[in-house]
Amino acid sequence: MAREFASPAHYVQGKGVFKDPKKYLEPLGKSPLLLCDNVVYKIVGQELKETLESEKFTVKRVSFVGEASDEETARVVGIGQEHQNDFIIGLGGGKTLDSAKNIADKLQIPVAILPTVASTDAPCSALSVMYTPDGKFKNYAFYSKNPDLVLVDTEVVSHAPVRMLISGIGDAMATNIEAQDVARGYNKSMLGESPTLASLAIAQTCADNLFKHGAQAVAAVRGQVVTSSLETVVESNTLLSGLGFESSGLAAAHAIYDGFTALTGESEKLMHGEKVAYGYLCELMLDNVPEEEFDKFVDFNQSLGLPTTLKDLNLEGVSYDDLLKVGKQATIPTETIHQMPFEVSAEDVANVIVAVDKYVTNRK
Repeated sequence: MAREFASPAHYVQGKGVFKDPKKYLEPLGKSPLLLCDNVVYKIVGQELKETLESEKFTVKRVSFVGEASDEETARVVGIGQEHQNDFIIGLGGGKTLDSAKNIADKLQIPVAILPTVASTDAPCSALSVMYTPDGKFKNYAFYSKNPDLVLVDTEVVSHAPVRMLISGIGDAMATNIEAQDVARGYNKSMLGESPTLASLAIAQTCADNLFKHGAQAVAAVRGQVVTSSLETVVESNTLLSGLGFESSGLAAAHAIYDGFTALTGESEKLMHGEKVAYGYLCELMLDNVPEEEFDKFVDFNQSLGLPTTLKDLNLEGVSYDDLLKVGKQATIPTETIHQMPFEVSAEDVANVIVAVDKYVTNRK
C-alpha cells in the first residue's frame, strides 16, 4: 500500500487577517458566494462582505441554515449556479465549513475556508461529515482536493465563546490517539492509503502542544486576548489536527462520536469535540493502556471541563439498550472504528462507554 499526505494549498493564521482579505482571496476569483449563518454574519460576516466589496469583489451572501446535509448544500448550489459565482467562502464553524467544501465540489469552483472558531479540525481536510436534516450522522463525503485557502483570524477566535476552543482541543487531542492505532494496525488513513511519517509526527506534535499550552490558551480566550499560547493551540486544533487526522486516519474516538448521534435528548446539546473527548477515553480503554496513561487524559479532560463521565454527557441513567444503539451506529461497515488494530463490536463499544464512566466516578 502506498503512503499519501494531503494538505490545503495555502494556510494563513494571524491576528487581524480578516481585515485585509484581498491579498489572500484575489487569486481565487472576483465573484464569491459567502456562506455563513446569521449570527456569524452579524459578528464578522457583514464587515468582511463590505471590505471585499470595497475591493471590487462581487459578493453574494447566502445564509447557512439547518445541517451540513445534502438537502442544504443542494439549495446553495442552485444559488451559486444562478449567480455564476467563481469561488465560495465558508465563514463560521464546522458544519458551515463542511457545507462550503461540499458546495464547492459540486460547483467545481475554488473554496476559501475562514473559521471563526477553533472548535474542530474540519477546515483543512478534503472531506465533510454529512448529516441528515434532523442531525443524525449520514456519511463522510470525500473530495478530489483540499481547500484552496484556509484563513484563520485569531482575533476573531479570541472573542468566540471559550467552550468552542475547549471543544476544539477535545477534537484535536483525539488525533494522535487515533493515528497511533491506525498505524499500529497497518490500516488506512482517510486518504485510503498508509499514513506517512510526516502525518504521524504532526499528530504527535499536536498532542504535545495541547498538553503544554491548552490551559494557557483557554485563559487567553477567557480574557478575549491573543497570546502565543492561543496561536499555538489554534494551529494545533486547526492545522496540525486537520493534517494529522486526514493523512494518519481516524479510529474509535470519532466513530463513537458518530454513534452518539443515534441518541436524542439532552446529550444532543454537547458539541462535537466534547463527545469526541469521551470517545478517546473509550478508545484508550479499548487499547488497554496502563492506568497511569489513562489517568493523564482523564486529568487533562477534567482540567478543561471536557467530559469524563456519562453525567458530563447528559446521559446519566442511560439504558444499556441505548448504549447498544450507539455501538451499532459506531460499528456500521463504513465507520472508522474498523481502522482499529483489532475487531471492535457494538457490544464492545457499549461496554467501554460504561466502563469509562464507572472508572472515573469511582477514581480517588
